[in-house]
Amino acid sequence: MSFPVRAITLDLDDTLWPFAPIGARIERVLDDWLREHSPATASMFPVERMRALRDEVFGNHPQLVHDLSALRRMTLQRALQESGADMALLEPAYETFYAARNQVEYYPDSLDALQRIAARLPIAAVTNGNADLQRIGLDHLFAHKIHSREHGAAKPEASIFHAACDLLGVPPAEVLHVGDHIEMDVVGALRAGLRSCWINRPEDHHGQARAWPHDALRPDLEFDTLTALADWLDAHPSFATEHAAA
Repeated sequence: MSFPVRAITLDLDDTLWPFAPIGARIERVLDDWLREHSPATASMFPVERMRALRDEVFGNHPQLVHDLSALRRMTLQRALQESGADMALLEPAYETFYAARNQVEYYPDSLDALQRIAARLPIAAVTNGNADLQRIGLDHLFAHKIHSREHGAAKPEASIFHAACDLLGVPPAEVLHVGDHIEMDVVGALRAGLRSCWINRPEDHHGQARAWPHDALRPDLEFDTLTALADWLDAHPSFATEHAAA
């Protein structure tokens, strides 16, 4: 399939790196920090109970689904308050969480492929998460970034895709959104009028590629690595407008 692509919008978590190892590291690092700085909190909220508190806070504030940082800070605030801790620990605790959150382990192919794609087309990060591209060291590869927190709405809302297209200065029909999530990324992008590329990595699902669940909507492209997308862009140069020709 060939179609014009003048810019890329790109999901981050579970597209450039798996989130599960990050989540496990966050729990371990935060628990260690609390054991040192607020033993009463660590005792009252060991890892499993802290996880349950997080789920409770997230569930009680659906209006903040676009702002994971606020929800995480509220979770830490609850844990400190309920354990009688010094509330001056809130921001240091959050910073401990956030530092761990931004320690990523790339998929083996993703960094090289991202560099190849960024050399050909402008990329805008579009994420519901709270990854910090500057901390991670990828900021230079992105023309723009849009977080659901700052935008005020999360994928799959069309407005966040359209905001990214506006930043790129490219109409939605000529923007290819790339991501792993069936509903948030692929279906959301298609319904917003963008082209879509589904990154369907078997290693994230017990070695099995997922089956596409929708009949009426299908991704324009489907690959099991980001390298395969970079290869497709290289093989269709007349449809992928390089920076110099933009």
